[in-house]
Amino acid sequence: MRLSSKGRFAVTSMISLAMGDSEDPVTLASLSIEQGISLSYLEQFFARLRKQSLVEGVRGPGGGYRLSRSADEITIAEIILAADDKSAIKNQENVVELYGKKRQTTDLMWADLCKQIEIFLDGITLADLLRKHKEKSDSKNDKNAA
Repeated sequence: MRLSSKGRFAVTSMISLAMGDSEDPVTLASLSIEQGISLSYLEQFFARLRKQSLVEGVRGPGGGYRLSRSADEITIAEIILAADDKSAIKNQENVVELYGKKRQTTDLMWADLCKQIEIFLDGITLADLLRKHKEKSDSKNDKNAA
C-alpha cells in the first residue's frame, strides 16, 4: 500500500461526507474550501472513489457526492487504494525486479511493511474515525465546561 497525499486527502474528504447528512450530497466546491484542496485535485480522486463504488454522485441542483454505503462498511484501506493511481502501486510492487540483489532484501522488507499497513487500515472504518472524533470533541467540551 502506498501512502500518499492523495490518499490522505481522500480519507479526510470521505470523513467530511460521513459527518454530513447522508441524504444531502456535498459539493466538491464546498469540500475544496473546507479541506483547502484544489477542485481539480478533488475531481481526480473522486472519479476513482466513484468508480470503486465508495461514493455516488447526485446530479442537478443541490447535487454533489455522498457515501454509497454506510460509514461502518467503508474501510480506510479501501479509500486509499481507490484514490491512488493503480500504476504507481503496481510499479512499487515490481520494484524488486528492477534492481539488483543488494536492494532485494530491503525492498522485500518495505513490501512486507506496506502489506502490514494495508491490513491495519483495512481494520479501520470511517465510522471508527467518526467515533474517535466525537469522543475527542466530547472530551474537549467536558474540559471546557469544568
